[in-house]
Amino acid sequence: MEFLVNLDVDDLERAIDFYVTAFGLEVGRRLGDDGVELIGGPAPLYLLAKCADTPAWKNADQHRHYGRHWTPVHLDVVVEDIDAAVARAIAAGAAQEQPTVTDNWGKLALMADPFGHGFCFVQFLNRGYDEIATA
Repeated sequence: MEFLVNLDVDDLERAIDFYVTAFGLEVGRRLGDDGVELIGGPAPLYLLAKCADTPAWKNADQHRHYGRHWTPVHLDVVVEDIDAAVARAIAAGAAQEQPTVTDNWGKLALMADPFGHGFCFVQFLNRGYDEIATA
């Protein structure tokens, strides 16, 4: 089994620029006019052009929007230097939503991309999640 990560965006070229710049990914291949595969991370990232205000699925009352939105699914990106990762992402157009926090397991920075998707940078310290694991 493998996981593929798909993100809807309203401006494919702007999204390519953001994810290449912020995360050091590269274009693997174009998928027609409305999609691109980015490689260089632990799983391919697929950017899919979907116009704002279109139905989220067939016959949906909910429509896509690209302002900051909440979803129960988000990306955690594990990095070795959280300060450098945050600075690079902000320079590419991301927003840091609160100051980086440090715990005994590591550091966490809550971020949002220019398309409203939340993501986090995680820098593990000490034994990482083993510091708080109970089983």
